[in-house]
Amino acid sequence: MVTQFTFRVYKAVVTIFVTTSSLCFSQSKKDTIRETEIVPVNVYKKNFKEILPAQTLSGEELERLNSHSVADALRYFSGVQIKDYGGIGGLKTINIRSMGSQHVGVFYDGIQLGNAQNGVVDLGRFSLDDMEEISLYNGQKSEIFQPAKDFGSSGSIYLQPKVPAFNANRKTNLTLRIKNASIQLFNPSFRLEQKISENISASVSSEYIESDGVYKYRYFKKYPDGEIANDTIAKRFDSDIRAKRFETAFYGNLKNGSWNIRGYGYISDRGIPAPIVNNGFGEKGQRMADENYFIQANFIKKLFPKLETQLKAKFAYDYTHFMDTVKSTRVLRVDNSYIQREVYLSSSNLYSITPNWDFSANADLQYNNLDAFGNGINNYSFYNFSFPVRYSSLFSFATTYQWGRLKFLGSILGTFVREEVKMNTKSPDKNEWTPAVFLSYQFSKDFTLRAFYKNMFRMPTFNDLYYTIIGNTALKPEYAKQYNLGFTYQKFYQNQVFQSFYIKVDGYFNKVKDKIIAAPNGSMFRWTMINLGQVEIIGTDVNLQADLNFGNVNLRPLLSYTYQNARDFTDRGESYFGNQIPYTPWHSGTFSLMSDYKDWSFNYSFVYVGERYDVNQNNIAVNYVQPWYTHDLSVQKKINWKDHQFKVSLEANNILNQYYDVVLNYPMPGRNFKLIVNFNL
Repeated sequence: MVTQFTFRVYKAVVTIFVTTSSLCFSQSKKDTIRETEIVPVNVYKKNFKEILPAQTLSGEELERLNSHSVADALRYFSGVQIKDYGGIGGLKTINIRSMGSQHVGVFYDGIQLGNAQNGVVDLGRFSLDDMEEISLYNGQKSEIFQPAKDFGSSGSIYLQPKVPAFNANRKTNLTLRIKNASIQLFNPSFRLEQKISENISASVSSEYIESDGVYKYRYFKKYPDGEIANDTIAKRFDSDIRAKRFETAFYGNLKNGSWNIRGYGYISDRGIPAPIVNNGFGEKGQRMADENYFIQANFIKKLFPKLETQLKAKFAYDYTHFMDTVKSTRVLRVDNSYIQREVYLSSSNLYSITPNWDFSANADLQYNNLDAFGNGINNYSFYNFSFPVRYSSLFSFATTYQWGRLKFLGSILGTFVREEVKMNTKSPDKNEWTPAVFLSYQFSKDFTLRAFYKNMFRMPTFNDLYYTIIGNTALKPEYAKQYNLGFTYQKFYQNQVFQSFYIKVDGYFNKVKDKIIAAPNGSMFRWTMINLGQVEIIGTDVNLQADLNFGNVNLRPLLSYTYQNARDFTDRGESYFGNQIPYTPWHSGTFSLMSDYKDWSFNYSFVYVGERYDVNQNNIAVNYVQPWYTHDLSVQKKINWKDHQFKVSLEANNILNQYYDVVLNYPMPGRNFKLIVNFNL
């Protein structure tokens, strides 16, 4: 029990630096990728001194970037690598600055989405239809009035759902949307917003996704010398999906405060694509049926002129069933089910010492458990399964101070973890204190210099510790140190054509120690998890954007570029010592051009991922993965009818019909088209 915790008290000193620029790229139009302060809508909130810039997508732009899910939209941020295992049903995960997917915190409406089993959040199941804003922070958000868990990730993604907004005397908003695509996609959805009283409003939304997932791909065999043979075109048959999402939320205003309650459900049955190897054109991968539910609540109030408090709570239930259908696995077939439960409570408190000096104290409690059972007669995976339970307590203390043009933020996070198991040996208790420091200095109205340092670790997941046969309860946490130095420059012009220019450049060095890896133990069917890895990452992120106006035509070009040298320094005696780590390209970037003319919108986007190597660690020809790129186009037309509005969108994705793999042997779709009809009542 949480009350059984006995924690030793450690002395911790917060030193070091970095805060970021509080400059916001404010524009006459809201919809853009920009650096901005995230201000939750319909929630009382002081104007905090934000000093860490975020990359942000918001408003209609989320609909204009030819993106189906959150994972698709995140491709346009610098420093990001998306792993996509093909098709609509394939798993989609994110990696920020090569730190690993488990180092990324994903927050939905202010509360983190959890997965204690493997530490990975599948971003493919979050639609953009209900999303108001997506923000990505490196290090952490510089706001200190937040739960302790918000200080606990090396990079963070904040997903802000839409909040009801009513014009004039309207009390009801209804949006109907339907999407059809050439990959046999049928995707209707609706969103209803209702004003219940002057201080209470509600929203209900739902969508259904169905696709057979059949698409053509290019298949070839690569020999050890790098030569390609058996180059042919085949069809993917194992990426079908049927999924339902439903969500409801209530919002209320109080005197000097607000509250909201949200319920979420997602049910799907989908094919998990298999790797295309040898002559496996007819092979099918796993099937996965999952059910994900959570209910969460947030309460925020100003108690005294200088004191504010915030309470959050969440209960989550996740059921997942995996089943192998690949012929080669029928002898040791996987037919497993997992149930995760999470209970989360948080209290945050902010005290304003002076107008330029704030202090916060935050405490979180979290409970996780994992149940599992196997269904197949040949299933051995749950023999002697541990059935782990994890109790986590997190405490953070943070302060911000502004002295003229200099801004400072310092924080320290204490994480205390205890686990219990029904069988076998449990992992030792873990107690860690980790600091972070941020600095920024505004040299002029246009130019800001910033830097930060953050020390972080991630807990081993339940799979790392307790998965039957391969788990290792003696694993240490994975430690990471981040250093960042960058600047922001923005300029507004009186010129009627060239209206604004913005550039953000960051150089960074990350070091990951005690990296958790899987190593063979006697045979390819018996692996063990060990702490061996050490990775050093040197990189640069660049963001450019501008606004141009030619009479009735508005143009907004956006460019992002990332360079990463992420090398493995685990064992000097290995042939791969100093090699680039798998699936990290040296060069990657995106370009998009958005244009508006009256009720018409035209959009072009380009995504490029450079050369890299696959999961085999040696950077040799047989492991080489070619660069890939896609060109996407879309056009939208708004049609006003009485007091209602139609919007029709036509998208053409991968217009050059390039055959490519994001993950080797998991081919992506070629050219495809999508029609979207949106009606606002």
